[in-house]
Amino acid sequence: MNRTESFEGEVLRVVRGTRSGVPIAVAIHSTERGPAIGGCRIKPYPSWRDGVDDALRLSAAMTMKCALAGLPYGGGKTVAVLPAEGARRRDLIADIAEAISALGGRYRTGPDIGSTSEDMAEIHRLAHGWAFCRPEAQGGSGTSSAATARGVLAALRAGVAPGSVAGSRVGVIGFGSVGRLVCESLLAQGADVVVTDVDGELRPVAEQLGASWTTADLVRERLDVLVPAATGGLLTAESAAACGASLIVGPANNQLVADEVATVLRDRGITWIPDVIASAGGIIHAVGREELGWDEAAANAKVDAIADTTSAVLSRARERGSTTVRAARELAARLTGTG
Repeated sequence: MNRTESFEGEVLRVVRGTRSGVPIAVAIHSTERGPAIGGCRIKPYPSWRDGVDDALRLSAAMTMKCALAGLPYGGGKTVAVLPAEGARRRDLIADIAEAISALGGRYRTGPDIGSTSEDMAEIHRLAHGWAFCRPEAQGGSGTSSAATARGVLAALRAGVAPGSVAGSRVGVIGFGSVGRLVCESLLAQGADVVVTDVDGELRPVAEQLGASWTTADLVRERLDVLVPAATGGLLTAESAAACGASLIVGPANNQLVADEVATVLRDRGITWIPDVIASAGGIIHAVGREELGWDEAAANAKVDAIADTTSAVLSRARERGSTTVRAARELAARLTGTG
């Protein structure tokens, strides 16, 4: 398995790592605005084809994310499909770097599920510098978690009618690095926060912060705000029909299993802020600091501008009676000159 294929984008490269034996897919959806960027996802999948499908979906979302964020980049994605027995880390990262290097600079990567800033440092070393979010001690901008959380909170502020979450009941699904930072900020603002995560060992940490812990399905709970901060595919037509939140905004990628779900949410009066907007803070900060020459203040200001993008999309959706998905796509097309 070592080939480059065309798809509804520009390039799909699928290889079996020569060192690790792990299937690796690198998808480039668009380089029209500049080099493609997108995270490196390392995780098990039912099959390598499922990993390829994920790379394709996520690369297309990255093109839209970059356009809405005003970044001079297109969308791409790396997915490494881990076998049940795992793989030797050094070999796998070298194989990923080799796959990226073979694309000649058309694609740059960053951390995602299963990859770290340290991995990015090694890919940066092996693949001509085409990786970002290296540790600050090695010349990078460090982990993207804080900036991603900052962007989620900016989108949330724009989506909450009074602009404040004080007294609101907020459910957070996923208590990883980003979810935890979002929780801390919401609690500090006076929100009543309830958390769930597949890792029950995180419960004491959440409760120590002042959040409540639950094993219930938060999608169906009565909430003012639902924050999906784990993996995608959370919102199906069925779960959207049973959703108890008024506003949904979070950093998880590909939250909707299909665009039709956005129609269900709209018809029920639930505001969904597209994840391509809410999750953009990390990528904005990383490329701004490492590739575009912004200082920390300028990078943070760009992340905070996610609130303006959110407001523009919500206003467009209201004016046209459309879903926020459609409004976001229309705005992205206008920004890229394709619509």
